[in-house]
Amino acid sequence: MQWNLDPSHTAVAFAVKHMGVFTVRGQFKKVSGLVEADEQGRPGKIDVTIEAASIETGEPQRDAHLRSPDFLDAEQYPHLRFASTQIEALGGNRYRVHGELSIRDVTKPVTLEAELTPVVKDPWGLTRVGASAEGKLNRKDWGLTWNQVLELGALLVGEEVKFSIEVEAVAPAPAEAQAS
Repeated sequence: MQWNLDPSHTAVAFAVKHMGVFTVRGQFKKVSGLVEADEQGRPGKIDVTIEAASIETGEPQRDAHLRSPDFLDAEQYPHLRFASTQIEALGGNRYRVHGELSIRDVTKPVTLEAELTPVVKDPWGLTRVGASAEGKLNRKDWGLTWNQVLELGALLVGEEVKFSIEVEAVAPAPAEAQAS
């Protein structure tokens, strides 16, 4: 069964060190995708697309720099994409999700640790499931190498990026019974 991500209830957030002393946090505001899962919401396949230009940190000048060719080059590479390659059940509602993350036409493996919520029916009769996932990556692996070394050797922008994902997915509405 294919479940669609609910974009208004899905968030991809990240955190990276600035000058080694402060953590800058941000998120991507436009995320779409689907999850193939059984009726209990257990995932089998995940495919997510993120609009690069939707990056937001609360500082317009920094956001413009992150969209520029120094980082995401959102004009030339408008999307980041994640596609799972293997999903391991770890027991209970926990999973390890292995996949391929593409940024600026560079595709590398990443691993997420995920936890699912129970499946629920919403007030409109739709079936929903939620998930939280976390991971980290080295941005240099995707060619995001812009940086400045400060006087005492610290980097202006940290290389390790931690990310957290909150997802709500909606199962397809049941087919209407047809009158004979």
